[in-house]
Amino acid sequence: MVKRLLSFLISLTILCSLMACSSNPSSSSDDVLKIGIAQIVEHPALDSAKEGFIDELRENGYEDGKNIKLYIQNAQGEPANLNTIAKQFDSKNLDMVFAIATNTAQAMANTIKDKPILITAVTDPVDCKLVKSMDNPGGNITGTSDLTPVKEQMEIIHNTFPSARKIGMLYNAGEANSLIQVDLAKKSAKELGLEIIEATVTNSSEVNQAAQSLVGRVDIIYTPTDNTVASSINAVAKVAMDNKIPHIGAEKAHVEGGALFTKGIDYYDLGRQTGKMAIDILKGSKPGNMSIQMSDKLTIAVNQKTLRSLGIELPDEIMNDAKILR
Repeated sequence: MVKRLLSFLISLTILCSLMACSSNPSSSSDDVLKIGIAQIVEHPALDSAKEGFIDELRENGYEDGKNIKLYIQNAQGEPANLNTIAKQFDSKNLDMVFAIATNTAQAMANTIKDKPILITAVTDPVDCKLVKSMDNPGGNITGTSDLTPVKEQMEIIHNTFPSARKIGMLYNAGEANSLIQVDLAKKSAKELGLEIIEATVTNSSEVNQAAQSLVGRVDIIYTPTDNTVASSINAVAKVAMDNKIPHIGAEKAHVEGGALFTKGIDYYDLGRQTGKMAIDILKGSKPGNMSIQMSDKLTIAVNQKTLRSLGIELPDEIMNDAKILR
């Protein structure tokens, strides 16, 4: 009887130990952080921001499938889908949301009020009413701005092509971030004696036609960080190359798509910068107390194929520091 009782107690001890192990925080599903990632459309810049964010998390010990679970959604260019994604995220009771691009951030902010939202690829978070101020966002939102150095880019265009006077600017007038850049470009162009010729689109299917409309009317084509145009940047680059018009992009992904060169932000780096902020929040920082950050470095990139096709030489100030994309 004593042996049976002893055997029962040993078995019970082992069972309790196993149950304790199964409820260990390191292996409990309750301790897996749930992070939603949403973007309006697939294109190289936004995709790079997403990759940078995920890489930064992983390299700091937050890995999908281990201690975090990523819910990645893409609205496929349809703003209405963002509202659905936001409601899905809200119902999942996520620990954090990463919103890529202005309209994505606005949709998440309108629905998710009690969880941290990290934003990126948003030109002016204050103007878009996402935060109270850049230095003190307040609420549950912070992140990074992709405000392009438009003035500096206009100056580079002017210095590189001194005889050029008319700059064609292709953008979606429905994107708030693009309107901000157009205003900055017009102001800078006026100071430099240049003229901005606008070509607007409402969706990606109109990009090729809009680019064609600039042929014969402009000396240079300049594309801002516009999501609609970026999703069809190859079409713009082809029109420019076929007609021997230098095409200057606002960021690196434009050059990867065929633009001649840029001195602008790298969205992968911006995504990593936002990832660092996310880690701080996961460790206890409050998003409302964290300033909106700007890109901490600019990248010069040159498309060698486009350069050869145009048969021109770029000044040393560009070539000496450029990443040559082949």
